[in-house]
Amino acid sequence: MQKYSRTAIILHWVIALALAFQVSLGWSLDALGSRGFALFQLHKSIGISILVLTLARVFVRLTKPRPAPAGGGWGGALAKIVHVGLYGFMILAPLTGWALVSTAKVKIPTLIFGTIPLPHLPLPIAANDVADRGHGLLALIGMALLALHVAGALRHHLLLRDGLIWRMVPGRSVAVMLALIALVPLGFAAGKLVARAGPASAANPAPKENAQEAPVKAAADNALVVTAASSDADNASVVENAIATVPAAAPPTWTVQPGGKLGFTVGNSGYSINGGFSRWTADIMMDPDRPETADIRVEVDLASASVGDPTQDAMLPGDEFFGVAAHPRAVFTAKGATATRANSYTAKGKLTLKGVTAPQSIKFTLKGTGLKRQVSGNASIARKTFDVGNGDSSGGLDSSVALDFSFAATGKQP
Repeated sequence: MQKYSRTAIILHWVIALALAFQVSLGWSLDALGSRGFALFQLHKSIGISILVLTLARVFVRLTKPRPAPAGGGWGGALAKIVHVGLYGFMILAPLTGWALVSTAKVKIPTLIFGTIPLPHLPLPIAANDVADRGHGLLALIGMALLALHVAGALRHHLLLRDGLIWRMVPGRSVAVMLALIALVPLGFAAGKLVARAGPASAANPAPKENAQEAPVKAAADNALVVTAASSDADNASVVENAIATVPAAAPPTWTVQPGGKLGFTVGNSGYSINGGFSRWTADIMMDPDRPETADIRVEVDLASASVGDPTQDAMLPGDEFFGVAAHPRAVFTAKGATATRANSYTAKGKLTLKGVTAPQSIKFTLKGTGLKRQVSGNASIARKTFDVGNGDSSGGLDSSVALDFSFAATGKQP
């Protein structure tokens, strides 16, 4: 019996596996809501991959010799209709999904498997509803066509016993045939498993210190301690007066050492998004024994924000979140701090973010002695005050963002 080419066989079974996985995953996405963000990205990546593989399959079908159609009559006509329908489904379903993403109100970038950017199609927003309905309808039609295709293959193999299925199996190994057929249920099972495991892993990230208790590393050090003593009791008052007239020593200036961390956490529909900034600077003057001397200025390069997902990272610089084009930096300044307990402080200052300046306080703790300190701290930022997260994709975000920081600092006396 004449077989399909090896390339056609490989493409057939790879597409079958991808379709089974895609359909299974797709039916689970609506129930996940915002928790399924990463899975939506995977769904788009698989969809575009199916489109590319299908176009390759069409090319092979047109350029490589293939077996003659099996049978005639109503069975042969139905088989031809199902095959044409499947090709249409495998091309139109990814295209309508692409159109759906391209015409959505929220322009979420698509990175194929987190690497290759997929441009939006130049379609009007009005096409979104048509793309949405078409994509959903094609999913139902595709399921029916897949069922008919499988039923036809089983009919030929089990009832007609004409060995038709061997045309799509390398050699005539029953084990290979069963293994290839098993790809379909395995694809469905894998889609369900990924849908269940994906949100769970996002909802339960690796254990992390609570943002309210995270150690905050800020540079601070003991200032010079001036002591005076006199063995002459008669001159004691003179010494005290002399000390009183000596101005207090200027506080040390602290240099933040490499390796520090500036992170943030925000709730999103029941799970947490964890991220951070890779570029920021801090100018700090402070005597830990006299916290009122504190003079703090922190500048954050907002373009360095990342949550570890390429697609979401591409959204952060936009106007919905940080508006980096118009406001590339966030600045926190504070004059003076208050000791709350041993080695713990609160600094009340101002935060300028996205063109808005508002009161902001931070809490921090110092560890160490002398001119080498470890600083750790946290803050709670009301994101709506600064118009961060103002679009449709931000509807599930908590109103407050937990900030945590830690770093080592080395002090220098003036």
